[in-house]
Amino acid sequence: MSTTPTAPPPSRRLVVMEEDAGTRIDQALASRYDDLTRSRIQKLIESGHITVNGAPTRASYPLRVGDRVCIAFPETTRPEGLLPEEIELDIVYEDEDLLVINKPVGMVVHPAVGSTRGTLVHALLAYPGALSSIAGEDRPGIVHRLDKDTSGLIMVARNDYAHNDLSRQIRERTAGRRYLALVWGNPRFDRVRVEVPIGRHPTDRKKMTVYPAGERRPPSARDATTDLTVLERFTLPCALLEAKLKTGRTHQIRVHCSYIGHPVMGDPQYGGQRKLPVRDLELEDLIERVEGQALHAYRLSFTHPRTGAPMEFTAPPPRPYLELLNYLRAHYPMEGSGPSPLVGLNW
Repeated sequence: MSTTPTAPPPSRRLVVMEEDAGTRIDQALASRYDDLTRSRIQKLIESGHITVNGAPTRASYPLRVGDRVCIAFPETTRPEGLLPEEIELDIVYEDEDLLVINKPVGMVVHPAVGSTRGTLVHALLAYPGALSSIAGEDRPGIVHRLDKDTSGLIMVARNDYAHNDLSRQIRERTAGRRYLALVWGNPRFDRVRVEVPIGRHPTDRKKMTVYPAGERRPPSARDATTDLTVLERFTLPCALLEAKLKTGRTHQIRVHCSYIGHPVMGDPQYGGQRKLPVRDLELEDLIERVEGQALHAYRLSFTHPRTGAPMEFTAPPPRPYLELLNYLRAHYPMEGSGPSPLVGLNW
């Protein structure tokens, strides 16, 4: 199978400030750029495309204040094994610069170990139109990610100009990403900001964990902030929350909700699979049908990278999620806690 080279994206340059001093260069760059994974950065370092003060470096290099880092991207080609797949996509919006897609539960965003077929990337390759190349040959168009079992809105870049601008908006926190989360328990707050660093779990590499103040933080731990607002309360007990991301760490909402004692319902990794306090076979069935954690990226807002126009999109949760929510409203209502106005969007 032949491959066609694509023009490399623009190089990136930065000067190291105090907050990144002492951090490994691969970890610091992965934290700074949402469109570059740590493994991608390590490959760029190995191939000499990332330099420090004009010289080649190594992934473990501890950054120093004043270091000048340059990332020069090589030409990329589509790998031989990455083939288009005709998979139906729920396109919420599209133009020549970007797509907004409502991702279903169970779809992996990009190829990885154990997920070599059926990803969003495979579907995008079969959909008409170009894709940006900045995120690497195995992640064309991918600006940000959603977990496999988290549904909802995700934006895709069709060219490198749009990709750079959308990535900047995420990095500078001007793009808005809001989620609906059904969680266990009756929160004692109406609104709360959770500010606790998140890093890799010390013994389970598939999980993330929090590192509160006073605990020794490994190099992988990065600051993480999530704003939570209670939308509805139920007597089960459980609650519907809106989660607003201020940062974008792996599993951030799920980890922060679990940390404060309110894991996302159905979450197999962070305590969301609980035995019901009541005998209700219909409710058990509805929870089972959600197929994963009850977490949905329902609202996405950003500025159009070319026109500067404000863009905002909403998408309802999947039908099993809505059926569970409506059952809780009908059978476990809490006095004084009616349906949230956010859910009155013809869903």
